[in-house]
Amino acid sequence: MSEYAIEMRQITKTFPGVVANDKVTLQVKKQEIHALLGENGAGKSTLMSILFGSYTADSGSIHLDGKQVEIKNPNVATSLGIGMVHQHFKLVQNYTVTENIVLGMEPTKGRLLDLGSARKRVASLSEQYGLAVDPDSLIEHITVGQQQRVEILKTLYRNANIIIFDEPTAVLTPQEIDELMEILKKLRSEGKTILLITHKLKEIKEVADRCTVLRRGTYIGTVEVKDVSEQDLAEMMVGRAVKFEIDKPEQKSGAVVLSLEHLQVADSAGLLRVKDLSLEVHAGEIVGVAGVDGNGQSELLGAITGLLPLSGGRILLDGKPIEQLSIRERIEEGMGYIPEDRQKYGVVGEFSIAENIALKNYYQSKYRGRFGVLDFSAMDQEAQKLIDQFDIRSAEGAKTNAGSLSGGNQQKVIVAREISLSPKVLIVAQPTRGLDVGAIEYIRKRIIDERSKGRAILLVSFELDEIMNLCDRIATISKGSIVAVNKQHEVTERQIGMMMAGSRMEETV
Repeated sequence: MSEYAIEMRQITKTFPGVVANDKVTLQVKKQEIHALLGENGAGKSTLMSILFGSYTADSGSIHLDGKQVEIKNPNVATSLGIGMVHQHFKLVQNYTVTENIVLGMEPTKGRLLDLGSARKRVASLSEQYGLAVDPDSLIEHITVGQQQRVEILKTLYRNANIIIFDEPTAVLTPQEIDELMEILKKLRSEGKTILLITHKLKEIKEVADRCTVLRRGTYIGTVEVKDVSEQDLAEMMVGRAVKFEIDKPEQKSGAVVLSLEHLQVADSAGLLRVKDLSLEVHAGEIVGVAGVDGNGQSELLGAITGLLPLSGGRILLDGKPIEQLSIRERIEEGMGYIPEDRQKYGVVGEFSIAENIALKNYYQSKYRGRFGVLDFSAMDQEAQKLIDQFDIRSAEGAKTNAGSLSGGNQQKVIVAREISLSPKVLIVAQPTRGLDVGAIEYIRKRIIDERSKGRAILLVSFELDEIMNLCDRIATISKGSIVAVNKQHEVTERQIGMMMAGSRMEETV
């Protein structure tokens, strides 16, 4: 009997212009938490997609418990006891927890749907693994962390013994992350084998037994996590020394650039999500907005950037009211925006890098040729300059489709575009979500560089360490209102976490 639950031997997978996996071997022992680490574009998700049957390898073999298997699609993977908890949950919002879990394999009694027995099994599994999920709750009424638990229950309901977690903490609060780490340990103690794709070295050190590192599609090595430091893992991942501490020059703040006065913002359903919110951002400072996801941050960003109308209040840029201006007019007044969802709002996947770089100023004279026709050559030249400056890794340079880039390189395209416009105020949302340690280091450095140039920066992030490291002042938001604004050195991560949950500042001391 093999000591390995999983062996992926010499796996090769190519896409047009890219070798995603180049003879990669992965060996995962039974009942271990095995981390898979690598930069964006290193081939981690491709390798796991092959194991789960979403892709088919060009060459190589997969062995479960020493027996070679052929996994042609996810249904085969499920039948072999492999489950996957995806980074972007696959849940129906207006279905209950139980209905989501049984979807696709609904139990019947005779010719009738038997949700009663399914509900009992869901409740039993929830109790056994300490998941604490109500089988009757609607998905739209539960937290993001609880939705993730529903995804875990889906795999357990289907009798998975091997569970793949793809960036599982990307949208969780610090408290939910702690709870998930305990759930992973519980799953291991119950005999499950866990594969954990993550960029967060702290999490690997906390829960993983071993870690396999990939770099640019190739296997670098597998290590016992207890024998290596976070710095060791980072260097294996990127091939060079990585700085964890951010060099932040002394702040030299100037006049108020962005002023939010008593903002009221409703969501698409008409519910008021931002309530009487006031905040100022000065030139040369980074103001962070810290809060649990769903407390009005998206609506606040939408109102500032022009994607959502205000229900009340004023937005001033350099003293000028802009709430009635169009999105283009706000850009021309000096507003830059790095959005929270890079694929939905940041880049057009079907467009080239050059076209994405020119999205916000394509109508200007530098991109216009004879008779007002777009000068694609000028667009390519500008894009190539930024590709070199921002180290954007692409197969075909400026002509590469943005959709074919890794998440980190898509983010670099957005950052390059926004910074190249020299904005007065830069609105930055979740700038490093889902990025590897090398890309995080780079993006954070560029944000600090813009601060040093005198930009006013408003940063919205769910990563408390990012807020603490980057920001000069921190505004904590809860239920759509700012509950406190503190200088960075005057507040602890624990205090912010408690205020995010609704406590007042004096209760956190």
